Amino acid sequence: MVTTLYLIRHGAVEGDGAKRYNGSINVPLSETGILQVKAAAAFLKAHLGNAALSRHMSYLKDIHAGEEPEKTPSLSSVYCSDLSRSVRSAEIIAEPFGLTPVIEPALRERSFGDWEGMTFSEIRDGYPEQFGLWAENPLKYSPPRGETTGDVRDRAIGVFNAIIEKHQGGYVAVVAHGGINRIILCHILGSPLEHIFRIEQDHAAVNIIEFWEKYPVVKLMNGRPDAGHFRNP
Repeated sequence: MVTTLYLIRHGAVEGDGAKRYNGSINVPLSETGILQVKAAAAFLKAHLGNAALSRHMSYLKDIHAGEEPEKTPSLSSVYCSDLSRSVRSAEIIAEPFGLTPVIEPALRERSFGDWEGMTFSEIRDGYPEQFGLWAENPLKYSPPRGETTGDVRDRAIGVFNAIIEKHQGGYVAVVAHGGINRIILCHILGSPLEHIFRIEQDHAAVNIIEFWEKYPVVKLMNGRPDAGHFRNP
């Protein structure tokens, strides 16, 4: 049995273009962000059109229990956090499949405490020592009065595991945030959480993970249509 997960980051948000920690603040998608997510939705539609044959031809079929090609599959469900940028992105992803997103508050981005809404340069200037420690080891250090990486992991991985268990053998999308996606990808890869910043997650990035029985295989990471990362599936 193979379960396919499309793990997606929300699109770009409104603002001045500076990199900032929006965290648990509600910030709407920008027009650019909407276009990014629409491109991601089109890619998912095309990928699903060839997904069954791709599974059938994979070398993993010879290692794990094989499956015969099925008819063109569809997403069974789309999950998202309760923050508006994630909800709107999920609505765009879900629309071509006639789905309504399922909101899971446990998928919301980390609370950055005193750093919420601040740009990276503002944090470096105002909290130089703390910012350096956070960048060096995000598992050991956290933003002042913000959530710890361990706390975020515990809430996000719990609901993530439940989603995969519920949709065994199907195709499911999770539309979340950069921090949440990095933690989920570290969990899947067995990578220490100290390494979350070694994984890039651009706006509207698509990650594809197949779970062969319970053996996860990352098929695509940080794929973006606007950067030419996607190929015809």
